[in-house]
Amino acid sequence: MILPGLGNSGEGHWQTLWQKQYGFRRIEQENWDTPERTDWVEVLDEMVFKAGSSEVLLVGHSLACVTIAYWAEKYKRPIKGALLVAPSDTEATTYPEGTTGFVPMPLSTLPFPSLVVASTNDYYVTPERAQLFADSWGSELVWLPDAGHINVASGYGPWLDGIELLKKLSGLSMK
Repeated sequence: MILPGLGNSGEGHWQTLWQKQYGFRRIEQENWDTPERTDWVEVLDEMVFKAGSSEVLLVGHSLACVTIAYWAEKYKRPIKGALLVAPSDTEATTYPEGTTGFVPMPLSTLPFPSLVVASTNDYYVTPERAQLFADSWGSELVWLPDAGHINVASGYGPWLDGIELLKKLSGLSMK
């Protein structure tokens, strides 16, 4: 399941391209621009529950990584795993205003396998904080040098290396 972050993922974003190419289900939030944590967490839980949690693999970007961490803390559902790409630091001064309830950053260990992919120069999280999040969540951490926020603006369209990371995490074969 694809879970975009703040503002949703547009047409050229790797999440949207993966959704179209591989038939991944997108979790649609009602409010992409000024989200409330409780709403995002509840929508996520509803979708995971309907899908049968043991079969779910989440692919989160940016604020969605934080949402997944809050959701895991609350529900502890046994999913297959989560690929957490470019987690935003909602406590940072660089984080956009307009979100509600995403502070403090959740730092509980995730009850499922997870892989954090972070950039060495992401405007929304420092390398030190990305390391802290991965360590706290019990996630393996993969660094992408100078990859920005790992989105269209930083040159990430189809992002085939990301599919390889997802394969590694999931153990699933993908076309």
